[in-house]
Amino acid sequence: MSEIVIYEDGQISLNVSLEDESVWLSQKQMADLFHKNVRTINEHIINIFKEGELEKKAVIRNFRITADDGKRYLTNLYNLDVVISVGYRVKSKEGTKFRIWATKVLKDYLLKGYALNQKILNRQKITELNKTLNLIKNSINQANLIQSKGFIEIISKYAKSWALLQGYDTQSLKEMAQTNINNFILDYNEAKKAIDEFKKELIKKGEASNLFGQEKADELKGNILNIYQTFQGLELLPSVEQKAANLLYYIVKGHPFIDGNKRIGAYLFILFLDKNKILYKNDNELKINDNALASLTILIATSKPESKDIIIKLILNILYDGESDDKI
Repeated sequence: MSEIVIYEDGQISLNVSLEDESVWLSQKQMADLFHKNVRTINEHIINIFKEGELEKKAVIRNFRITADDGKRYLTNLYNLDVVISVGYRVKSKEGTKFRIWATKVLKDYLLKGYALNQKILNRQKITELNKTLNLIKNSINQANLIQSKGFIEIISKYAKSWALLQGYDTQSLKEMAQTNINNFILDYNEAKKAIDEFKKELIKKGEASNLFGQEKADELKGNILNIYQTFQGLELLPSVEQKAANLLYYIVKGHPFIDGNKRIGAYLFILFLDKNKILYKNDNELKINDNALASLTILIATSKPESKDIIIKLILNILYDGESDDKI
């Protein structure tokens, strides 16, 4: 529904429709505005379209207007581009006045709308942050002291990346840059080989049994295929970070192994990032340290399925360093 604003210049008063970043007038209103008859206005509009100055579809809308008889009728209204074009053709001072007024109204309208959108987005981000903090708070109860330290690191980095502490940085509304260049494609056989090597090392240390890494019904293969899914030739998870985040989530939450799901998920997550050359920041510092990774893994394991989107965003925030060159 369009907003109505009133235009007055001492001689005329018009109820002007305001919608889709423009003002809209009927031919009758333009006739009143320019002190011309409707037939003259109609002729100018016909010539505007005939000469290709404006395109009909872009500048005409049907609105329900209340007539003098109190009934509402569908009426063609024309946007500011048409009003200005007609105004130049009739060379009307009244048209110039209206154009100046309309431009100011639109500027105020857009700025007000922008400010409102910023507030809405601000609330959305705060809500999202609160959901994440609640997830982490619930998981802390199941963690030991070292893992709790990892949660604190996650909270700090997540909050900083959204710029929601001590104010709101509008630049954070932009999508987080992510890596589009795949330096490494994980396949099932390579993943199994890596898990076997990992298992051998853990068994040597007495930290795993033969049940570790035993797959249930090719579920790992399905997890790997999921991160490379396409639709109409386009990847559903186009960035390396999205693939890594979902791979970690699928393995930890989906339990494709009889034993060792959390450790294997974290291991393949780190392997995937390293092979794709995004495990480290430009200063060679790890993007995610041991404590944070352990805590993140517990968070995934103890979360509810409906929290998946929040968790994926959390992982993407942790991986985002804002420094890489091959970003979108």
